[in-house]
Amino acid sequence: MEAADFGVRLCQQARRSVGACYLLAAVPVVALAILSYQIANWLPAIVIWWAKPWLDQSILFALSRAAFGQQTTASDLWRARRQTWWRQILFTLTVRRLSCWRSLTQPVYALEGLSIRGARQRVRQIRRKAATPALMVTHAFSMAETAMTVALVSLMFWFAPTGMEPSASPTFGSEGVPAFVVPVALSLAVLLVEPFYVAAGFGMYLNRRVELEAWDIEQEFRRAFGE
Repeated sequence: MEAADFGVRLCQQARRSVGACYLLAAVPVVALAILSYQIANWLPAIVIWWAKPWLDQSILFALSRAAFGQQTTASDLWRARRQTWWRQILFTLTVRRLSCWRSLTQPVYALEGLSIRGARQRVRQIRRKAATPALMVTHAFSMAETAMTVALVSLMFWFAPTGMEPSASPTFGSEGVPAFVVPVALSLAVLLVEPFYVAAGFGMYLNRRVELEAWDIEQEFRRAFGE
């Protein structure tokens, strides 16, 4: 949990770099979600939910550089777009989308340059002893995202003029909450919460790397001194 907190604080310190990279990826996704509203009013929420792992790639790009004190601009991400956005995109939008440990294991695929098959052993190694905390982080941030979505939707009830409040379940001709409100609220919640979720997992990933590499160093010393 301390490692997750470190990741969140890293995201706060690198907010300009993370924000610039994240918006470059998020704007077209939100635009696509808005356009999909013409097909079905529930489709924008699905588009945004499904695109989360792809959006996370841009956040990780900025965080990986911030961990070494480097600032990142949107032009840096644009130059690295092929490696960041399009590498393993089908795997990103399928298997990773359904992973409960996505924030912990996604850096393995995004930052270590391994193939999908070659990353399996590495993912198991990173996930060992950290799967339960990673699952807790996913649950906590999903609850935060849901709470923020509900809070944003509730603003319609709080600020509506007296006698003109929308009805949660319209009956007898009363006006309900417009269908577009929920996708808009969800988009805002994702834009606000997702960077911190990715950063928390990145902090846990760095912690596991330190543990594993320190263990390797210890084993090398033991072999060197014949213990």
